Amino acid sequence: VQLQASGGGLVQAGDSLRLVCERAERTYSTHVMAWFRQAPGKEREFVAAIGWRGDIKYADSVKGRFTISRVNSDSTVYLQMNSLKPEDTAVYYCAGQRGWQYSSDRPPDYWGQGTLVTVSS
Repeated sequence: VQLQASGGGLVQAGDSLRLVCERAERTYSTHVMAWFRQAPGKEREFVAAIGWRGDIKYADSVKGRFTISRVNSDSTVYLQMNSLKPEDTAVYYCAGQRGWQYSSDRPPDYWGQGTLVTVSS
């Protein structure tokens, strides 16, 4: 499965960005779709996930600021990021996990390339 992430850029603190993750084959999928991020010098961390039935999970650090959504017909996934902070600066990756609900007990089954988000203070 090939995933293509886009929408990153350079913004100021308090601004918004919307990331988009598209599947190359643009087909219907019941897999969980998720966003992760990796800041410079840090490990990759979970950001948000959404299941086929709409089950959503967020990392505590983004709750109330980020919103994940998906279009099931072609499995496009969005991450609306509001009130961005400098600590949100990272490369953001989309990923897919087989199953109906996100499980933190195992890694995603496939990854897309990252898109860089830089938030200046």
